Amino acid sequence: MPRALITGASSGIGAEFARQLAPQGYDLVLTARSQAALEHLASELRQSQGIEVEVIPLDLTQADAPSQLYQQTSDRNLQIDLLINNAGFGDYGEFAQGDRHKLLGMVQLNITALTDLTYQFLQPMRSRQSGTILNIGSIGGFQPIPYLALYAASKAFVLSFSEALWAENKDLGVKVMAICPGPTATGFNDVAGFSENETANTSPGLASVESVVSESLKVMKRDSGSAVVGGWANHLITSIPRLLPRDTLAQVVGEQFRPKPPSQD
Repeated sequence: MPRALITGASSGIGAEFARQLAPQGYDLVLTARSQAALEHLASELRQSQGIEVEVIPLDLTQADAPSQLYQQTSDRNLQIDLLINNAGFGDYGEFAQGDRHKLLGMVQLNITALTDLTYQFLQPMRSRQSGTILNIGSIGGFQPIPYLALYAASKAFVLSFSEALWAENKDLGVKVMAICPGPTATGFNDVAGFSENETANTSPGLASVESVVSESLKVMKRDSGSAVVGGWANHLITSIPRLLPRDTLAQVVGEQFRPKPPSQD
C-alpha cells in the first residue's frame, strides 16, 4: 500500500487529508504538536479503514524537527510515497506591531520546515523515480497582502518553490505541486488573530475542508506545478494581479484587510 506523510495532521485540512486518503488505500504517518489529537485520529482510521497509521508528535517550528521526522520514518522503514506539507499559520495585523517570536516561528514553519522536509524526502523519491509532494499554499501567495504581509510572502515562496521543483523533477517520475486554497473553514482565523468583524470583511465565503481536500486529491493528478482550489472565485482572485500595477494592487488589498476600529455600542 502507498503511504502518505501529513504535517499539521491534528485538525483542519491536514486531518481531512488523512480521512480522505485512508479509504483510498493509503497507510499514513501523521505529525503535529498535539499527540492526543493525532492518536484519536489514528485510532479512528485504524478501526474504520483497517490501515496502518503511525503517529510522530513534533513541533515543526523547532529547527531540528524536520530531521527528526525524516530520521524516525527511516528508522521505522516507512517509505513515503506522498508528502503533504500542510502545517502552517498566519498572523494578522501590522508587521511592525507583531510578536517577533510568533513571526519568526511562522517563517520556520511555513518556509524553513517545508523546505527541509521537501529536500529530505525528495531524495529517496528521485532514487525510486516515483513520489508526490503536495505543498499547501494559498491564494494569498499570488499578491502582497498588507496586514498579512509575512503570511502572504511565505505562501508566495511556497508557490514559486513548488512550481520550480515541478519543472526540475517532472521527468524523473516525481511530482511537486503547490495546492492553493482560498478562505477555508479551519481554525486559521483564530490563530491569525482576526476579530469576528474582520473575519466577515476579509473572508466573505468559507469553503469546507472536505471540498478543498477532495478537489486537491483530484487536481494532484494533473501535470502541473500548482493548482487553485476552493471555487471559481479563487481563480478570479488569482487572476487579478495580472491586471493591476503592483503598487495599486497592494493598496487595494490593503484597504480590504486594514484592521477595523472596535465597534461602538
